[in-house]
Amino acid sequence: MSIKAVVFDAYGTLYDIQSVADVTEDAFPGYGEIITQVWRIKQLEYTWLRSLMQAYRDFAVVTRDSLAYTLRVLGLDYENETFERVIEKYLHLDLYPDATETLAGLRPRKLAILSNGSPDMLNKLVRNSGLDALLDATISVDAKKVFKPSPQAYELIGEVLGTAPDEVLFVSSNPWDAAGAKSFGLKVAWIERVTPEAMALACVENELVAPLTMFRAIRTQMDELGFAPDYRVRALSELPGIA
Repeated sequence: MSIKAVVFDAYGTLYDIQSVADVTEDAFPGYGEIITQVWRIKQLEYTWLRSLMQAYRDFAVVTRDSLAYTLRVLGLDYENETFERVIEKYLHLDLYPDATETLAGLRPRKLAILSNGSPDMLNKLVRNSGLDALLDATISVDAKKVFKPSPQAYELIGEVLGTAPDEVLFVSSNPWDAAGAKSFGLKVAWIERVTPEAMALACVENELVAPLTMFRAIRTQMDELGFAPDYRVRALSELPGIA
């Protein structure tokens, strides 16, 4: 069956979550990288824990709670204004350079985002980046009150776009998300932006493992869950060739 819709994860797939590092470093000189990595690790962990505990709070709350955790464990004091300035960056994350051209090249298929982000966060981010002109829908898991990779979250694609799972190409750079989408029955393209070879080289070149290298080792390689993606690509720009 042909692909009728291409659905993207937002954070880490269309938008570079590492772009928060500039503001974290500016707010906490010398701590920018460790804040950025611990914050993202705890942010994801909190989505999974809250789903398992059936204690849902939206992604805006999760994002604030995980940043508060990070600053506390690093022993960093801060003013409320500083905290809000760091949080605000999530509404202005950098797009990957090939995102806009790739989406335009995937027409006339339906194009959408399915994200853990809260509706307000996503709508502002999409509008601020200009992707609102290219997307048919911005779908938040908030409608189901459970985070990806719960099957209930992926159900939203068919409910909003009117598509069957095998008519959808789901795109994510997050391995856990790619595995979740494949488990649900979607066709999946995983963006492997970081290779094991690159991580091995980074470890050899440094006496200590840097926080970003550790993050990449934990979060950027395909998980051993038994659900392999249909396609492995290195960049968004490769998608028009397979969809």
